[in-house]
Amino acid sequence: MKKLFIGLLASTSLVSFAQDFHYSQVLQAPNLLNPGAVGVYEGWERYAVQHRNQWLGGNTTWMSTGCSADMNLFKDMFRPKAHLAVGLQFYNDIGGAAKFGTQNASLTLSGILPVSNGTISLGIQTGMGSRKGDPSKLLYESQWNTVTTSYDPTIASGESPVLNSFSYLDASTGVFYSMDGNNTTFARNNDMKFQVGLSAYHLNAPTMKYRTGSSEKLSRKYVAMANFGMDIPQTKWAYDIQAVQFVQGGHFETIFGGVIKRRFEEGSKQTGFKRDASVGLGVYTRLKDALVPTVQIDYRGFHFGISYDVTLSALRRAYKGGSLEFTLTYTNIKHALFTTRRSMR
Repeated sequence: MKKLFIGLLASTSLVSFAQDFHYSQVLQAPNLLNPGAVGVYEGWERYAVQHRNQWLGGNTTWMSTGCSADMNLFKDMFRPKAHLAVGLQFYNDIGGAAKFGTQNASLTLSGILPVSNGTISLGIQTGMGSRKGDPSKLLYESQWNTVTTSYDPTIASGESPVLNSFSYLDASTGVFYSMDGNNTTFARNNDMKFQVGLSAYHLNAPTMKYRTGSSEKLSRKYVAMANFGMDIPQTKWAYDIQAVQFVQGGHFETIFGGVIKRRFEEGSKQTGFKRDASVGLGVYTRLKDALVPTVQIDYRGFHFGISYDVTLSALRRAYKGGSLEFTLTYTNIKHALFTTRRSMR
């Protein structure tokens, strides 16, 4: 019965096309969170890899793997000015009994404008997506034999065993504001950052042609996010608090939580060429679904994060495990291909 329930969950995922795949460590995937966040960081280039193994312990799993890179164009480290940034991302999400998969590749261009104590940016993203799957591998409730109280594959499910493979164009945009307390003081214990953004994905509502003779639109997704980080005065401790709200086709996903960090190496505020080194522990919650304990390590431009989703929703009845996720990010703060270099005076 447990295997049948898992199969039914996979079947449900095929008819609930409105929702995108997701990560719990959402802030480590800025291209998925807000196109306007591309290029908004201290440094020149940023590279990230993420992997999520969902539904561990179940008879079926979902694997989401992504990589992204973004760089600032013509940025001046010592004299803030308007500049551009460009980003590339590739994601592969596949799993379930039907091996249903989504592949996505996109290009993002953002314009970044300095304002008082921070920046405001607008990003435009365009890309290509594809989807495929094999529904003949699914189990259906209609194939449950009530006489033998067992699954019987010889019973007709009444469902189509064919699912088309297709590709589609996609377009998204977002506006992003970032305030950095580094601009107002050199005092280590006054460091404070605040970010907020609004974005919209699938603006063109791409047509999904899963079966011949029928089609549906991919629902637009709207994302609101806020991030606040601050040093605790006169200590080596700091904290980050985040909240993200996704709305897509009648589906809602809310993620919020925070991390407290202990620095064991101080960064340089004067030059920016040396980063903090720290270890962080925290917990996030996906409302009405899961708790997500998280460990983060930052060291000289590298960020490593590991989290585990402890499922609290009804899905826990189908399996006892959760979802494991890894993130590795590197931000280059010393060199760049496209920058305006100025000597310190």
